[in-house]
Amino acid sequence: MSVASEENFEGKLFVQFIALQLMSYIKKQMDENGLFSDYTMQPLLDELDVIEYYQQPGKAHHLSEITNKQRKLYELMEVPVPT
Repeated sequence: MSVASEENFEGKLFVQFIALQLMSYIKKQMDENGLFSDYTMQPLLDELDVIEYYQQPGKAHHLSEITNKQRKLYELMEVPVPT
């Protein structure tokens, strides 16, 4: 990794560590719920990536539409569906 300081290196290393934990959890949930028969890791992440979050200062947030397919994936991953 190319970094300007040891502090930057430690920050990048920490972010990669957290990303590895998240990817490991997603893979485990995919294995347990048989999702590898329908998805690989990237298409599953792409399916969930289209949910958008909008917020203007001083106003309530707004989510883009969440499809039934996305809701099911969240439930299978044991993650609360965004509201």
